[in-house]
Amino acid sequence: MTKYPMTVRGARALEEELAHLTKVVRPKLSQDIGTARELGDLKENAEYHAAREQQGMVEARIRDIEGRLQNAVVIDVTGIAHTGKVIFGTTVEIANVETDESVTYQIVGEDEADIKLGKLSVGSPIARALVGKEEGDVVAVKTPSGIVEYEIVEVRHI
Repeated sequence: MTKYPMTVRGARALEEELAHLTKVVRPKLSQDIGTARELGDLKENAEYHAAREQQGMVEARIRDIEGRLQNAVVIDVTGIAHTGKVIFGTTVEIANVETDESVTYQIVGEDEADIKLGKLSVGSPIARALVGKEEGDVVAVKTPSGIVEYEIVEVRHI
């Protein structure tokens, strides 16, 4: 069985989505299906078929979230001693060695990744290059435009 590393925030977000889907969306879809049934012939009832299709997608998402939460390994990085080493859940400030531009990322699970919010999937090339390294280390990251070197400026447990 696959284990899914997840931050505390990521697990909480999935739990909130699951609660919303099961307590709000699912009942509304059942009501919509009932209303659409009353419109007559189900063979040519677009509202009914659309509601059933939506219901199928919602049920699939519910099962996916339940499976992920059941197999989640929730890691609270704030409870781990700070050693300056990049590990899952840490927030890392890195600087491009060539341009001196700095950027900050948090290493998170696949479900939480959002580059616009500075959240990198632990499976991404940059995260894979950073994990296990320490503040002051220089890492080489293979990008589509070639190898880019980054210096690890700071590792935070937040």
